[in-house]
Amino acid sequence: MISSNKTPSEQLPKRLLITGGAGFIGSNLVRLMLSRGHQILNADKLTYAGNLQSLKDVERHPGYQFVRVDITDAKAIEKIIASYQPDAIMHLAAESHVDRSIDGPRQFVETNVLGTFNLLQSALGYWRELEGDRNDSFRFLNVSTDEVYGSLGSDGFFTETTPYDPHSPYSASKASADHLVRAWGSTYGLPVLVTNCSNNYGPYQFPEKLIPVVILKCLRGEPIPVYGQGENIRDWLYVEDHCRALELVLLHGRPGQAYNIGGDNEWRNIDLIHSLCDILDELHPTNMPDTASGQSSARSSHREAITFVPDRPAHDFRYAIDASKIKQELCWSAKQNHASGFRKTVQWYLENESWWQSILSGNYRLERLGAAFDSCSLDATGFSTLDHA
Repeated sequence: MISSNKTPSEQLPKRLLITGGAGFIGSNLVRLMLSRGHQILNADKLTYAGNLQSLKDVERHPGYQFVRVDITDAKAIEKIIASYQPDAIMHLAAESHVDRSIDGPRQFVETNVLGTFNLLQSALGYWRELEGDRNDSFRFLNVSTDEVYGSLGSDGFFTETTPYDPHSPYSASKASADHLVRAWGSTYGLPVLVTNCSNNYGPYQFPEKLIPVVILKCLRGEPIPVYGQGENIRDWLYVEDHCRALELVLLHGRPGQAYNIGGDNEWRNIDLIHSLCDILDELHPTNMPDTASGQSSARSSHREAITFVPDRPAHDFRYAIDASKIKQELCWSAKQNHASGFRKTVQWYLENESWWQSILSGNYRLERLGAAFDSCSLDATGFSTLDHA
């Protein structure tokens, strides 16, 4: 177990290659690592969910660089690693929306599986050429999800030894990537680490996930769609707590090991939505003009906008993380409790309207995806998407 008063940046590698650094978790991670004084190369394809506006405040930081690249381009990845000479690779680049994986699984296989393979191959060749301390200290950290474990019943928790049982094209592609990473560690000796996290939330989350969708639906005076009866349960992890955990795993984690990262913060979807509506009733009452029309809502509470829609295919019932390993070995714990992080998140979206308005004014329109097997069409329901994950 590491000392709890040890400063992570004392031993953290100085040059980090972060893939997917323009995404939700990636942009928060880039910001954290720069604050520790280290150099970052952010390699991102800039798909619909990659947004450089999320890093506007650090784009001129002397330790920050950005390169636009698709990780399915093996030659480009090899060239970037050879040129940048990183001390570690933190791999976050992925297609991550469950509903999108139902509608278009090929892109998930290509990015999450083939892309991870390309990174591993290039990292292996690069690592083998390193000498001395640089070879010993190099790490490849693969950031994954608890969805690879499948679904839980009303009790129990996912541990690092829980068998994989993915149920969606997204989780199957992430499970495949995890297996590749472990294989490159055991077969070729590459010093790899794997983390599996619960549902993240917080600043800069692309508005297709549950929490930002609920917030923005409330602000725009639109119906809030809820899959089924909202009985599905998720463990919620504030993104900054997750990034601190990734920092500790990179610095102090044992090569070849996996670490589960969870928030000890389980909510039924419907209860979480109610809580968000209540926070918004306080911070942005329904009698205030909404941002879409400028008209005041006739509703007395945001809860009145909740509308139940047909459930999505293979919707896992419950995820819950046992994070005792990272707590005991690396002295990590979540700083945000079951209520504080949600209030901070709502407040952030209220204070950063320009960020999400710039997204909603583009091609993305909060449209429902992953409804291929629904009995009613998008036009018939008129409801928009949210990823309950």
